[in-house]
Amino acid sequence: MKQIFLDTNVIIDFLADRKPFSVDVAKIFNFAISGKVKLYISAVSYNNIYYILRQSFSNTETLKLLDELCEMTEIADVTKAIIKKSLKSELKDFEDAIQYNCALSLNEIDFIVTRDTKDFRKSILPVMNPEEVLSIIENASR
Repeated sequence: MKQIFLDTNVIIDFLADRKPFSVDVAKIFNFAISGKVKLYISAVSYNNIYYILRQSFSNTETLKLLDELCEMTEIADVTKAIIKKSLKSELKDFEDAIQYNCALSLNEIDFIVTRDTKDFRKSILPVMNPEEVLSIIENASR
C-alpha cells in the first residue's frame, strides 16, 4: 500500500472542487477510501484549509468538510523540531518547508503530492503532481 503525503493545495482543490484539479485528487481519495492507499496531511494544513474554504463556505459547512477530511486521512503532528528544520530549510516557501519536513518525519511516506512540484526541487522524497500519482496507483491496482 502506498503512503502518500498531501500538500495543502491539493486538499483544497479536492474539498473546494476546483476543477480541473479536483478530478485527479478525488480519484486519489477514492483509492484511500477503498483501502488501496493511505493519505497523510500535516496538522498545520487544517488552519490553512479552513481559512481558504471559509471564503466560499459557511463555518458549519467548512467544519463538516474538515471533519470528513479527518476521517479519510492520517494527521501528522507538526513539532518544534519540524519548525526548527523548516526555519533552516533551503526551500523558498516556509509553508512548503513545514509540509516537507513533516513528510520526512514520517518514515513510511512514498511520495509527496502537490501541484507545486517546482517548490520541492531539493526534496529527497519523490514529489509528484496528482496526475502522476494517480497513474502509479492505477498501474499498481491492475
